Amino acid sequence: MSLYTITGAQLAFGHVALLDHADFSLEAGERVGLIGRNGAGKSSLLKIVADLTKPDDGLVTRQQGLTSVYVPQEPEFDTDDTVFEAVAAGLTHARALLDEYDVVANQLADEPEGPEHDALMSRMNTLQSALDHSDAWNWSTRVATTLQQIGLNGEARVGSLSGGMQKRVALARALVVQPDVLLLDEPTNHLDFDGIRWLEELLVSLRAGLLFITHDRAFLDRVATRIVELDRGRLLSYPGNFSAYQTRKAQQLEVEQVEAAKFDKLLAQEEVWIRKGVEARRTRSVGRIARLVEMRNERAERRNVQGNVKLDVGQGEKSGKIVAELTDVTKRYGSRTVVDNFTATVMRGDKIGFVGPNGAGKTTLLKMILAELPPDEGTVRIGTNLQVAYFDQMRAQLDLDKSLADTISPGSEWVEVNGQKKHVMSYLGDFLFAPERARSPVKSLSGGERNRLLLARLFARPANVLVLDEPTNDLDIPTLELLEELLTEYDGTVLLVSHDRAFLDNVATSVIASEGAGKWREYVGGFTDWQIQRDRSQQMAQEAQKEAAKEVAAKDGGAGRNTQRAAKLSFKDQRELEALPAKIAALEAEQKTIGAQLEDGSVFAKDAQEGTRLTERYAAIDEELLIALERWDELENKRK
Repeated sequence: MSLYTITGAQLAFGHVALLDHADFSLEAGERVGLIGRNGAGKSSLLKIVADLTKPDDGLVTRQQGLTSVYVPQEPEFDTDDTVFEAVAAGLTHARALLDEYDVVANQLADEPEGPEHDALMSRMNTLQSALDHSDAWNWSTRVATTLQQIGLNGEARVGSLSGGMQKRVALARALVVQPDVLLLDEPTNHLDFDGIRWLEELLVSLRAGLLFITHDRAFLDRVATRIVELDRGRLLSYPGNFSAYQTRKAQQLEVEQVEAAKFDKLLAQEEVWIRKGVEARRTRSVGRIARLVEMRNERAERRNVQGNVKLDVGQGEKSGKIVAELTDVTKRYGSRTVVDNFTATVMRGDKIGFVGPNGAGKTTLLKMILAELPPDEGTVRIGTNLQVAYFDQMRAQLDLDKSLADTISPGSEWVEVNGQKKHVMSYLGDFLFAPERARSPVKSLSGGERNRLLLARLFARPANVLVLDEPTNDLDIPTLELLEELLTEYDGTVLLVSHDRAFLDNVATSVIASEGAGKWREYVGGFTDWQIQRDRSQQMAQEAQKEAAKEVAAKDGGAGRNTQRAAKLSFKDQRELEALPAKIAALEAEQKTIGAQLEDGSVFAKDAQEGTRLTERYAAIDEELLIALERWDELENKRK
């Protein structure tokens, strides 16, 4: 039996139907990723499931005694509370029951036999049953255990924590309830890579049903066992992870396009028939006319796929070949070194991703590259003819009281993109803002819409260097994919800070990564390439240390004369080298088989746990292949 079911739900804001006879169900242990356009109604659906709002119409059923907890996109806390107090707030109801139990127990001790005594005894039994059911007797221990699991200091003040740590507090407050259903709205916002990985591991290990909204495609691939898309008021279900959804969605849209074209052709033929001469009209069929009226109505009601954002960036004049040259730069804040002796050259056309934990100094390094912040030591040389357009993480560039049109083109009705003038209404239409919204104030927009407006403003100005600080926050997946395409084709230089792993993989040509203690290093490729190279470097460093230790031990033992012979392959190494090609081939074949199963998606519908196991095994094979290939290379070099 489903934990939760919605049947025929309808919900509208003004004339826009967010839910149009929508159906949805959530099974025990399922992890459902909810996706859809910005403004499609995803958060509204999540609030309906959380019982925070009601649909205009439709049937909602839930299992008796079902406990669900909703974690909003931006959790609110009393900043003076300790972390322990903030997490314990999740058990407010249980603690209230416990307080009432103590009061009733005291009253009962003073009350003589009689009707009042019996009523108190009855109430006490009810409370005891409720306390047993919610396991509220040891609430303090539950809070302490949850804090330990999530790695939080219960004595810290919430107001002193970063956005990422506050997100952890919100999750702890939800998990301490031990809910049957966990509802998360953009859970990866404010989390760095380590935080996102930690959250993935946590959610995959949970037994609770999970419904979450996110635009992080890598997160969806790792966590979701089913994708539900809110598309034109309907909820469409796709078993499997995000990669499986993409394949099925493309096929579905193709079929839908063919069917719509057939329908439109038939309608056109019927319209021609109805307009024939007098003779035809005398003999026309009443039934056929009725069908034509029905077809017209159906065509009018068809909600076509929402158009994609039309992204086009105004290309400025070419910058110099070198955009920026940093030589031994160091930056400190007090006793903390944020950048330590870093050297790099940014060339025209580079697309560089900056990665590292929150607070590592990514924005500081960016500002030094742009000469907006001087280094304490070292030199920064800036190239010639730079036209920089800056996408600001906190949206500080947006005046909330200005209209959308004034934000894009102050004092004019025209914008110029790539040398061509375009009316501001038409330009806003390219970014999916209807003409009637052009005069609305910025403060009326959702988070995703504000990001879209900021992109419209950014791309309306000619530039040869784009600086994008967390551009992917709140953007829906189709807009993300179009932005990736635009940046890939862009001739200028892109400096990018993002926690979206798929976005970095698809855009970045190199990554500048924090190595800790103010050290930064550049790697060729995207996020995944950086991870592989970093892990390989660490492994090689460890092996070099082991070899050095062996050499020292050999010298100490007087075995220096045998060094030449030791470099040759031993019998064991020779056998290992001969077996490696078959091992590598077997791993590749296993990964290909698992990939086909995951792409099909049916495994998740049949057995969610098996689907999760296969997803984890697919990732583990990557690691095993890397180790096997490096070992093969090492043994081959040894043999030479």
